[in-house]
This record gives sequence, structure tokens and C-alpha cells, in this order.
Amino acid sequence: MDRSSKTLFFFLLLISSAHSFYLPGVAPRDFERGDPLYVKVNKLSSTKTQLPYDYYYLKWCKPDKIMNNAENLGEVLRGDRIENSVYTFQMRVEQPCQVGCRIHLNAEDAKNFKEKIDDEYRVNMILDNLPVAVRRQRRDGSPSTTYEHGFRVGFKGNYAGSKVEKYFINNHLSFRVMYHKDPETDSARIVGFEVYPRSIKHEYKEWDEKNPQLTTCNANTKNFIQDNTVPQEVDADMYIVFTYDVSFKESEIKWASRWDTYLLMNDDQIHWFSIINSLMIVLFLSGMVAMIMMRTLYRDIANYNQLETQDEAQEETGWKLVHGDVFRAPINSGLLCVYVGTGVQIFGMTLVTMIFALLGFLSPSNRGGLMTAMVLLWVFMGLFAGYSSARFYKMFKGTEWKRNTLKTAIMFPGILFAIFFVLNALIWGEQSSGAVPFGTMFALVCLWFGISVPLVFVGSYLGFKKSPIEDPVKTNKIPRQIPEQAWYMQPVFSILIGGILPFGAVFIELFFILTSIWLNQFYYIFGFLFIVFVILLITCAEITVVLCYFQLCSEDYHWWWRAYLTAGSSALYLFLYSVFYFFTKLEITKFVSGVLYFGYMLIVSYAFFVLTGTIGFYACFWFVRKIYSSVKID
Repeated sequence: MDRSSKTLFFFLLLISSAHSFYLPGVAPRDFERGDPLYVKVNKLSSTKTQLPYDYYYLKWCKPDKIMNNAENLGEVLRGDRIENSVYTFQMRVEQPCQVGCRIHLNAEDAKNFKEKIDDEYRVNMILDNLPVAVRRQRRDGSPSTTYEHGFRVGFKGNYAGSKVEKYFINNHLSFRVMYHKDPETDSARIVGFEVYPRSIKHEYKEWDEKNPQLTTCNANTKNFIQDNTVPQEVDADMYIVFTYDVSFKESEIKWASRWDTYLLMNDDQIHWFSIINSLMIVLFLSGMVAMIMMRTLYRDIANYNQLETQDEAQEETGWKLVHGDVFRAPINSGLLCVYVGTGVQIFGMTLVTMIFALLGFLSPSNRGGLMTAMVLLWVFMGLFAGYSSARFYKMFKGTEWKRNTLKTAIMFPGILFAIFFVLNALIWGEQSSGAVPFGTMFALVCLWFGISVPLVFVGSYLGFKKSPIEDPVKTNKIPRQIPEQAWYMQPVFSILIGGILPFGAVFIELFFILTSIWLNQFYYIFGFLFIVFVILLITCAEITVVLCYFQLCSEDYHWWWRAYLTAGSSALYLFLYSVFYFFTKLEITKFVSGVLYFGYMLIVSYAFFVLTGTIGFYACFWFVRKIYSSVKID
């Protein structure tokens, strides 16, 4: 097997791992017949407002004592609030027409319900770590079904013959629990949790709190719900009766693959198209880099090394002429060191997170795992940030290493934290459960200053102790004058052109990532994502090297910042794409929700800028050192 086919085989293996290799986030639980099953409730969520709310923000049936489940850091940051509920089942025991409670709506309660119905809020519930889902037919008419996460609070409609629009609440829930039975023992494992919500105006002769008897839904008289029943309207000073029934169905699905229905991928072909599209860009760029490296550079170096006399050298033009200035420290070199260090930190965090995700540790069943992993990895990668920042700072002959280290530790997280704090205040103002509590905020600050900052200082100390990076050529005392540049070699133009290809390599996958974040869908195809990430790295490195070579050939030696900005400018296109996505795919109407969207996308774009800029910078740094150490300089 030759090397290229081995590489291809490895990549195909990675993609198949996205489908087959899967470590669930929790251990399986076996239930005997009659064992109690407790349904937990999670947040109310809406793709129209992006503001999650606590389940009991609305006046649902409440248990005697509401208990919060232990949540990890990622769940709190996502706005999850998991609590107990009145819905209790018995394993494999059918329960028709169970009454939850009767509630009386005052004007405030009715207004809250109407607002949530207007904004298309969905109720999220959990049974044995599986989210509740509503079964739907596929839009393309194929026989397979898809799942919608959660069920709607209610809907709007009008009575026959009336044009007045009314609000109706889904007050009857028909649950169906799928289980997989162990053939040897009588125990079973839960492999599915579905709900069919309906709106029914329940009727009763006289309300008895201890033993409510309904004429519309009665377990004793086998009087089950008919399809033509009147729906339950929502208005002030109304009584609403909440009911539910439970059925159980045996399933062939094994416990290990119970999440497959939730993660059913409908668009394999688009991901393959995305990767082939990205590979075309990489092949095109690799061809250009190979041509520059092999033909042009090889010829250049051979020619330069054959030049005997000084006169002949004077007649030469091109990149050799700037050898005395190419390693001159740039303006704001300290800031460049800070950004390079931060970029290394983000790169380390992204790479390790993706490896964990590939191995299945961050599967959707491990709720909040991805977010927790990213925060903790970010904190621990501070060591590498300090080290890489200090190495460059020493190379630029900087003297205030402590100040530089402090900037590396505080600058990027500080900007992020400031934006995050403003957004959190807006969410808090809307009384949403998405607002990060003060305790969690304090914990994040402790992680930052208690672990991340000291680690940056340790890394910086280690980096500063090492001998400085030696330049392959000496730098002249007097800077060389840069000749007039052609319009296409102007910094702004070449920087903006440089960002197009890295963005082009990832934008199709970006669509799926944005959809999973903003449209409440699961993103789990980390095999594809990892390949796209590798393609992004290669594209950033290659485009920067190509443009850097052209720049040096036109005798412009200010390459340090331009290398960083060339690859980093892809973040500008990412942000512009997020604006396009906002107006074409999302139905966000609230001002606060719009501010939230653009605030979070600004954070993502800023992190993307630092990551891609650092990759471009390192590629260019390696390239410049390589070519100038290959020629003989008198």
C-alpha cells in the first residue's frame, strides 16, 4: 500500500468512526416491570428568540417540592435547567388518562402562555437521559420518520365560522416509551421517548382534588380521547386540566444505538460535496506552493549561490535583496507575540476537543460535555500560550517579559468576558434561564485567574529560559527603502484576498454548525469536522506562504503582521456569512435576540481570526527562515 492510499484509508476510517465508534455519556440502566420512571423537565426553548426559560416560568403542574438536578458547567452555560416533574410512570405498565392537576390562570399567567405560544416555544423533557421528541414525517415524502426535539407549548387558531384568532394550549400528552428487552432476564432498557401533544377542553361534573373524574378522559370507563374534541383555549380566569397517558412498545433498537434516531443524518452527500470542494481548493494551493518551492525557489537559490561578483548581485532583484531587513522586528511586536500565544492556546483547545469528540466522549448524550471540555481545555492550554508568546518576545529582544505575559493571559479572555458580560446582562433583563448565574460567573473568573493566568506565567518562564531563536541572516542597522508597490500588492487588497480561500474551504460545514447552534439541532459529525479542520489548517498555511513569497519578491519586507492578517481575514468573511445566515435562515424578531446572535457570532469570529492568523503566521515564519537559510549571504 503506497503512502497516499494509506493516508486516504486513514481519512475514510476517521469518517466511518463518526458513525460507528461511540461511547455513550452514561451507563445503561436496567428496569424491571413496575419500576418507577421519573420524567424530568428541561428548559423551554425557541429558535425565534434564542432565549431559554425555566420550565416552571409558565404555570404548569408542579410537584410538591421542585428539585434541581446537579448540572455541569456546560449545561449552565447552555441555559439548561433540569428539574423534577409530576409525570411519573411505571415500567411496562400502561397508564391511560392520568390527571396531572387543574390550574387557574390569572391575567399574568395567560399573558405568559400567549407570549410563549407566539414565539413558538417548545417544552423539553428527559427520561433516562433521553430527550422527548415528536415523530414527524419527512418533508421529502420518504417513509422514514424524523424527530423534532420537544413539543410546542401550544398553537394559534380560530373556531369554525369565526375569524378571531385564539390561543390553544397542549394540555394532554400521550407519551410512548420504547424499550429493548433482555431475552434472558425480564429486565428492559429504555431506547426511545416520544410524545404526541394535544389540546383538549376537559369536561367534568364536579372537581374533586383528591380523585378527579373527567367525562372526556376516564381510565375507569375506558372513555378515551376522541379526535373531534374541543381544544383548550388560553385566557385569563380560566381553569385548565392537564392530563397524560403512557404506552410502552418493545423495540429492536439496542441501547447503544438509541441516539441514532435523534442523530439521523439526512445530508451525507452535502458533507461529501463540502469535503471534495475543500480538497479541490487545497490541491490547487498545494500545486502553487509546490511550484514556488520546487521550480522558482530552487532556481532562485541556485542562481543566487552562483553569483560571483558584487556587481552581479546588485543587478539581481527579488527576495534576496531584502535579506538584511526581513528579520527586522515589526512595529507593535509585543502585541503580535500576545496574539500568537493566544492563537496557540485556541489551536490546542480546538485540536484536543476534536480528538475527544472523535472518540465519542462528547456525544450528545453527555449533555453539556462539549462546552465543559472547551472551557477546561482553554484554561489548561494557557501553558502553551505563555511559552510561544515568550519565545517570540525574546527573539524580538523584548525586555518587559512579565508585562507581555500578563497581556497574553488577560487580553483575549478579557475582551471575550466583556462582550459575554454585556450579553448576559441583556439575557438577565429578559428573565431567561440562559443568563449565567453569579456563582457560575465567579467560578469562570476563578478558573481564569486561579489556573489559566498562573499557567501562562509558568509557560512564559520556561520559554524565556530557553536561548532565543537565532535569525538565519544578520539584520542591517539602516532599514532599506521599499519600492513603490503595484496596486494588487497593496496590504489591504492582498490581506482581503488571502481570507477568501480558507473561508471557502469551510463555509459549507459552517452552515451545519450554525444550524445546530441556532436551530436547536444536534451536531455530532465530528469525523467530517476534523477533516474540514485539517483542510482549514493546510489552506491557511499555503495561501499565506504564496502571498508572502510574492510580497518578498516585490522587495516589501513588512511580512510579520501581514502574514497574520492574511489568514486571519477569513474571520471577516465568517462574520459576513453569519449576517447572511441571520437574514435568510433565522426568524429572529426580538431586538435582544438579534443582539445576542451578533454578539456571540462576534466572539466566534474573533476566536477564528486569532486561530487562523496564528496558523498563517507560523507557516510564513517557517517559510521565510527556510528560504533565507538556504542562500549564501556575504
